[in-house]
Amino acid sequence: MSTAQQLHALLADGSELNIVCHNNPDPDCLASALALGRIAAAAGIDERHIFYSGDISHQQNRAFVNLLDIDLKRFDPEVIQDRPSDSLLAFVDHSVPGANNQVPPETAVDIVIDHHPAKDIEARFVDHREELGAAATMLTQYVRELDIDLDDTLATALLIAIRSETLGFLRGATRAEYDAAGFLHDHTDRGLLRQISSPSVTGETLDAISTAIDNRVTKGAVLISHVGRTTERDALPQAADYLATLEGVETTIIFGIINDTIQLSARSPDPRVHIGNVLREVFEDVGSAGGHHDVAGGEIPLGIFADYTTEDTQLLAIVERVITARLVAGLNLSDKSEN
Repeated sequence: MSTAQQLHALLADGSELNIVCHNNPDPDCLASALALGRIAAAAGIDERHIFYSGDISHQQNRAFVNLLDIDLKRFDPEVIQDRPSDSLLAFVDHSVPGANNQVPPETAVDIVIDHHPAKDIEARFVDHREELGAAATMLTQYVRELDIDLDDTLATALLIAIRSETLGFLRGATRAEYDAAGFLHDHTDRGLLRQISSPSVTGETLDAISTAIDNRVTKGAVLISHVGRTTERDALPQAADYLATLEGVETTIIFGIINDTIQLSARSPDPRVHIGNVLREVFEDVGSAGGHHDVAGGEIPLGIFADYTTEDTQLLAIVERVITARLVAGLNLSDKSEN
């Protein structure tokens, strides 16, 4: 059997499908979950649920969920722990329990479909293709091969996911992404496509990007900055994308405090730097971080930092000093001059 047929056969044996998104899900994760749910419906599963943790704060992600009317539920670990034996657990766009998700480690997973770098993936069905630019590309291939009904909602969701994950086919796109987009194109709702692709930006997002611009420090071709404390988690990748366009900058790393965590977002088209490996090595002892050679992120519990002070200005100063020092050491920047 082909990979798609193996997935369909596994779903056909289940009575329920629980799809768990990664924390703060993006269009690639959400569209992939929507597509997997449709495949499960075609395989005869009537009980299908999509769960998420964290926030959907990026303006495009909020528009994506609202305009496409995706039914999301807050993740509760008890749902996973108390499920019947023929209830299936699936991960899309992530792969390991406890890593960028709230699923307890050592939880048995039935289905993993992912394109992010990862090790020790365990599941009954695993499709892990790091060479692809988006998980939605993989789901589009399944939909196509299994002849799943492709309405304009699903087609629009998948096409936006592929475009978003590859930055308009400029980052990590392969022939598979172009093939998938070509297949989806004639089925999309052009009005929805325009609405979701051009959402309004909140004032807080602009403020966070402005703070990152003001706080930037460059050492050689590396720019490090922070947004302070914000509720707009997705302002970090937006700030990273914007500051990556600064002349002479090849690597951009932005961090900030969101609730009780320090979040990081990084961009690096520099072929000499695998930014996912850099973040993982620098922060693996205090949190979780990693990603691709050119795009990465991380999350560090505020933990011990918050024990030093309850005064926010002082806390930010401590976080800035420690995080920056770790990055400078990890990227061997101590001998580079600052700009």
